[in-house]
Amino acid sequence: MAMAARATGRLQQSGCMFFLCDMQEKFKPSIRYFDEITTVSQRLTSAAAALEIPLIVTEQYPKGLGRTVVDIDISKAAVRAEKTKFSMVVPEVTEFLQTRAERKTVVLFGIEAHVCVTQTALDLTDMGYTVHVVADAASSRSNTDRMMAFDRLRQSGVFVTTSEAVLFELLGDSKAPHFKEVQGLIKVSAPDTGLPGSKM
Repeated sequence: MAMAARATGRLQQSGCMFFLCDMQEKFKPSIRYFDEITTVSQRLTSAAAALEIPLIVTEQYPKGLGRTVVDIDISKAAVRAEKTKFSMVVPEVTEFLQTRAERKTVVLFGIEAHVCVTQTALDLTDMGYTVHVVADAASSRSNTDRMMAFDRLRQSGVFVTTSEAVLFELLGDSKAPHFKEVQGLIKVSAPDTGLPGSKM
């Protein structure tokens, strides 16, 4: 069953963690669709809190790049780590992972898709985690870099998905205990984030 779940990328509330990567103030002017992916990231962090899924947050050199944007509520984060390394897999995060051995799936979002998000996804995959990158909550300065990152991630065995797909799969049933709460977060469709098939 565990092998089948890994092969298909099945998401379960009891087996996953959410990773929010470097959504910081100083990146706002240069990242494509920053405001839109902020909106989607806030939905995901709110859902994580409602579903009691651990949230891990990193900030890249916050002294120079600022803290996580105030529009994303990270007050319930299980880990909030500063870093200079591009990957989120820093000692504070590794220590936390060791205390949650039953959780082997990571839902990852943030910036930049082709640098910190990709390197985090590859590190976690190497460590045996199943990784889902949320495309409508991950971006880069260049949309070319962003799309090429998603291609690279797929080639490396990472699942590239969307926020609504993640949340509905985690719920699994309209009678799930927190369905109404999570449904309220996504009642309005996610904003256009420049992905294929959306308005450009």
